[in-house]
Amino acid sequence: MADLEDDGVGQVPYVAELEVWLRGHSDEDKAVAMAAYMRDQFPFLGIKSPERVEATRQFLKEKGTPELEELDAIVRALWKLPEREYQYTALLLMEKRLKKLDASWIGLLEMMITTASWWDTVDIIAGKLVGGLFGRYPELIPEYGDKWIASDNLWLRRSALLFQLGYKGKTDKDLLFGYIRQCADEEEFFIRKAIGWALREYAKTDEHAVRAFVKETPLSALSVREALKRIGA
Repeated sequence: MADLEDDGVGQVPYVAELEVWLRGHSDEDKAVAMAAYMRDQFPFLGIKSPERVEATRQFLKEKGTPELEELDAIVRALWKLPEREYQYTALLLMEKRLKKLDASWIGLLEMMITTASWWDTVDIIAGKLVGGLFGRYPELIPEYGDKWIASDNLWLRRSALLFQLGYKGKTDKDLLFGYIRQCADEEEFFIRKAIGWALREYAKTDEHAVRAFVKETPLSALSVREALKRIGA
């Protein structure tokens, strides 16, 4: 796969056209408000999600969805653009090809988690893209999940906690609980929130196991509150 450093937008005509297309839908007033909502972590074009999805749908109708052999370079080029809507669009394109991604794509996903990182992209990458890939290639979990949960990068740790969000009855309970124990004493808000979210989702499948785990495991008040939000103490 291509190197992030080697992929400029000018080298990817599809992205150049997509950039112009989305920029044509920009709204400066909305951009300011959207950036403020994200704590000014990134600039925005000012395209709300429904309008952005519709604009992208129109673009894809005319230009087509990138084939798998084109996707890596397109995603990397979009990821380098400053406005946040381009990263959202990269995620949408990857979701469309998710079932065709093989184990070799984990490196790109790891780059996306650790670059231009914030919860709005990381949670989609973890819950949908990584979750889907790990579901089909479980041999990746010991190598990447275990590495991520021990990483000093909080977004990799959050991803390790969240990738099973959609697994329901296929959740590896012991793995989830083990990862949570490794992070249980952290003070980082995004980790505490992720612990609670992961437990709350799993409680829909096994409420008893979550209650027992919360009772026996020292967790932050935030994590406990989030975990038991729908099932009560």
